[in-house]
Order: sequence, then C-alpha cells, then structure tokens
Amino acid sequence: MIRINLLPHREEARKARHNRYMAMLGIAFAAAAAVVALGYFYYQSRIDTQNERNQFLAQENAKLDQQIAEIDKLKQEKQQLLDRKKVVERLQANRSEDVKMLDQLTRQTPEGIYLKYVKQNDMTLNLNGYAQSNARVSTYMRNLADSPVFEQPTLIEVKAAQVGNQRLSEFTLTVRLARPKDDASAPAAARSPASAPGGAK
Repeated sequence: MIRINLLPHREEARKARHNRYMAMLGIAFAAAAAVVALGYFYYQSRIDTQNERNQFLAQENAKLDQQIAEIDKLKQEKQQLLDRKKVVERLQANRSEDVKMLDQLTRQTPEGIYLKYVKQNDMTLNLNGYAQSNARVSTYMRNLADSPVFEQPTLIEVKAAQVGNQRLSEFTLTVRLARPKDDASAPAAARSPASAPGGAK
C-alpha cells in the first residue's frame, strides 16, 4: 500500500531547521554559561587565595611590628642602663672631687685672703671674699691657675670695702673645675690648661 504524506514538505524542513537552530543555540548558551561559571569560580578561587595570602601577610606584618616595638623598647632600656652606668662611673670617678676641691681652695688661698662664700654652678665656682690688697687677689688667681683642680680664673669685680676698722678689697671671681670628661683623653685635656702656667713659672 502506498502512503502519501499530505503535510507540506517545506514546512517540516523549516521546523526541523528551527529545532536544530534552537538546539544549537541552547547548547551554545549552556557552553557559554559553563565557561562563564568556570571563569567565575577560577577567578574567585584566585581571589580567595590572594585574600588568604594578604591576610597571612597582614598577620606576619603585625607580628613584625610587635617584635620591632619590643626591640625598640629593649633599645631604650639598654640606653637607660648605659646612661645609668655612665652616671655611676662618673660618680665613682668624681666622688673625691669635693674633697680635692676644698683641699685645693685651702692650699691655694694665700695669707690676706678671706672667703665669704663659695658657690658651685656645674663646672664653675663663684668665689667672693676680702683681700688685704689687689696684689693678694692677683696672687690668689695665679695660685688657682697653677692648681691641677682649677683652670681659667676670671676676675669679675674688685672694690673697696670697710670691714670693722679695716679697709679691704672685696673681690668676686669665677674659676672652672678641671673635671675629667667621659672619654679617656679628657683627664689629660682637663689638666693641661692648669699645668701650663706652672711649667712656665
């Protein structure tokens, strides 16, 4: 028996092409979506990995900052200890300085000189007193310059003064202490100005 297809041939062909087109379009869309999804997950994974690295680096930087702060604190403590050590060494080196200073003041004060007060201001002594004459003041200054404890005596003022029944000269002068410095060469440097006048005498 012969069968005759009564449907239009072109219409079926058009539908078939349309179905193939839609299928290919669906496959292309699905492939594109899959590519996009894969790219998203890939780059999201890269971003998450980089974020983890950044977080790790931030934590390590925080640890380093803490360690640096501790190192700075240790440096400050070390400097404080060194400063204290210098102070102790200076006190040990100069513990007999006051005794030497008073001894030299007594030894270098000639007859006819009477001190009213002695005031120390760091490395400088301010001396005020009475002298029987201006020549005694000059002798006193030379004696101070010859002392290994003092240096650079400077006369500030000398004036006439009446003390009881005596007419004396009231003087004010300053003299520097030849204290050794912190470095090793300081003691020799401090003694050299005071010993120079004695050598030339």
